[in-house]
Amino acid sequence: MILRSSRLYKKKMVAAGNGLFYPIVGFASCLALIYLSFGDLRSNFREEEHQLAFVKRNGTQFTLDGKPFYINGWNSYWLMYHGVDEYTRPRVREILQAGAKMGLTLCRTWAFNDGDYNALQVSPGQFDERVFKALDHVIVEARQQGIRLLLCLVNNLENYGGKSQYVRWAWQEGVGLSASNDSFFFDPSIRNYFKSYIKTILTRKNTLNGIEYRDDPTIFGWELINEPRCSTDASGDTLQDWIEEMSAFVKLIDKKHLLTVGLEGFYGPKDPKALTVNPERWASRLGSDFIRNSKIPSIDFASVHIYPDHWFHDLEVEDHLKFVTKWMLSHIEDGEKELNKPVMFTEFGLADQLDRFYKTIYDIIYKSAKKHQAGAGALAWQFIVGGMEKFNDEFGIIPWDRPATYKLIIEHTCRLARIQGPVLEQRNLKELCLQKH
Repeated sequence: MILRSSRLYKKKMVAAGNGLFYPIVGFASCLALIYLSFGDLRSNFREEEHQLAFVKRNGTQFTLDGKPFYINGWNSYWLMYHGVDEYTRPRVREILQAGAKMGLTLCRTWAFNDGDYNALQVSPGQFDERVFKALDHVIVEARQQGIRLLLCLVNNLENYGGKSQYVRWAWQEGVGLSASNDSFFFDPSIRNYFKSYIKTILTRKNTLNGIEYRDDPTIFGWELINEPRCSTDASGDTLQDWIEEMSAFVKLIDKKHLLTVGLEGFYGPKDPKALTVNPERWASRLGSDFIRNSKIPSIDFASVHIYPDHWFHDLEVEDHLKFVTKWMLSHIEDGEKELNKPVMFTEFGLADQLDRFYKTIYDIIYKSAKKHQAGAGALAWQFIVGGMEKFNDEFGIIPWDRPATYKLIIEHTCRLARIQGPVLEQRNLKELCLQKH
């Protein structure tokens, strides 16, 4: 709810003549409703008074401090990369502060850079401490700003190394079984490379706060791989086996954090929804299978991406938005009926009609949250700051440079807060949701 400007309010008071009682009562009622909606959001929040809690799962709901937790967040994959050099490091704080200012609670980012410029993992099991300290900095800075992190562990794509870099390493060491990038999923040597990486990340002791990553509640959870595909085995067996092994390995080391796969959300060839919900036939031939992959017991929540203008050709915007609605409702239904797990839309992007796209997604998440259904949140792809043009893509935005989009994001934050109550880390929520944007 947004209060009218004082000028407009005074004008209405004058127009009411001697009937001042009614506007005053209406104004007081409005304030009371806002206060009841948000509770006692103390602006003088003090860090030391609140012990940060781990986000947990209860059936189809994320929970925080025993209460439902619905997520409005974003992607800034580049945080660690920009945290390495002193002249780019301020961008980390700038975007995290901006997220906090919008009342956002979660940022998804890469916890990998394999064999590339400013690589974290220079070669299998060999790490650049300078880059690791940049990741330390990202985690501590996020904590200071009241933002949690979803950390992704490897890329299916070649950007920042990805699975292809692991395959090259295996060939360079003379142990590779195949030149196919998909051997990342089935080559025993490469699986051991990745397990070693997982263990190093999860047991890393942060040089700035002395906390091992696996013990730090600033980390919302882990994502095994960004957008996994194994098209050389369309049956899905190879990828399924890999997810089962790697997710069990993560849970062996870290039982405190949530875990997801990193799926795009495509239905496998044996799923009836492959024909009715998938964007096109190719989507069922990529070796991933949303239901089967997400049902694995060590996977805590399902992940889904939304890129209609990449997945379709020659569709109008209206058709894109119709697909988005169908796609989201289908996966939320799966979370309820098939998985009994939360479903988070961990990336969404559209090159055209952005505000209508955002509103469609936010409305569906809000309606799901109101009904306490499995739609647990959504993360926009991607937010950047000024001076980062070469890191942008067709979906990146600087939110505060787009007033209408900025308003949509904040309104969604406030709607979710009215359902779940405030999160203590949202220190400016009361003031934020009373402002006229």
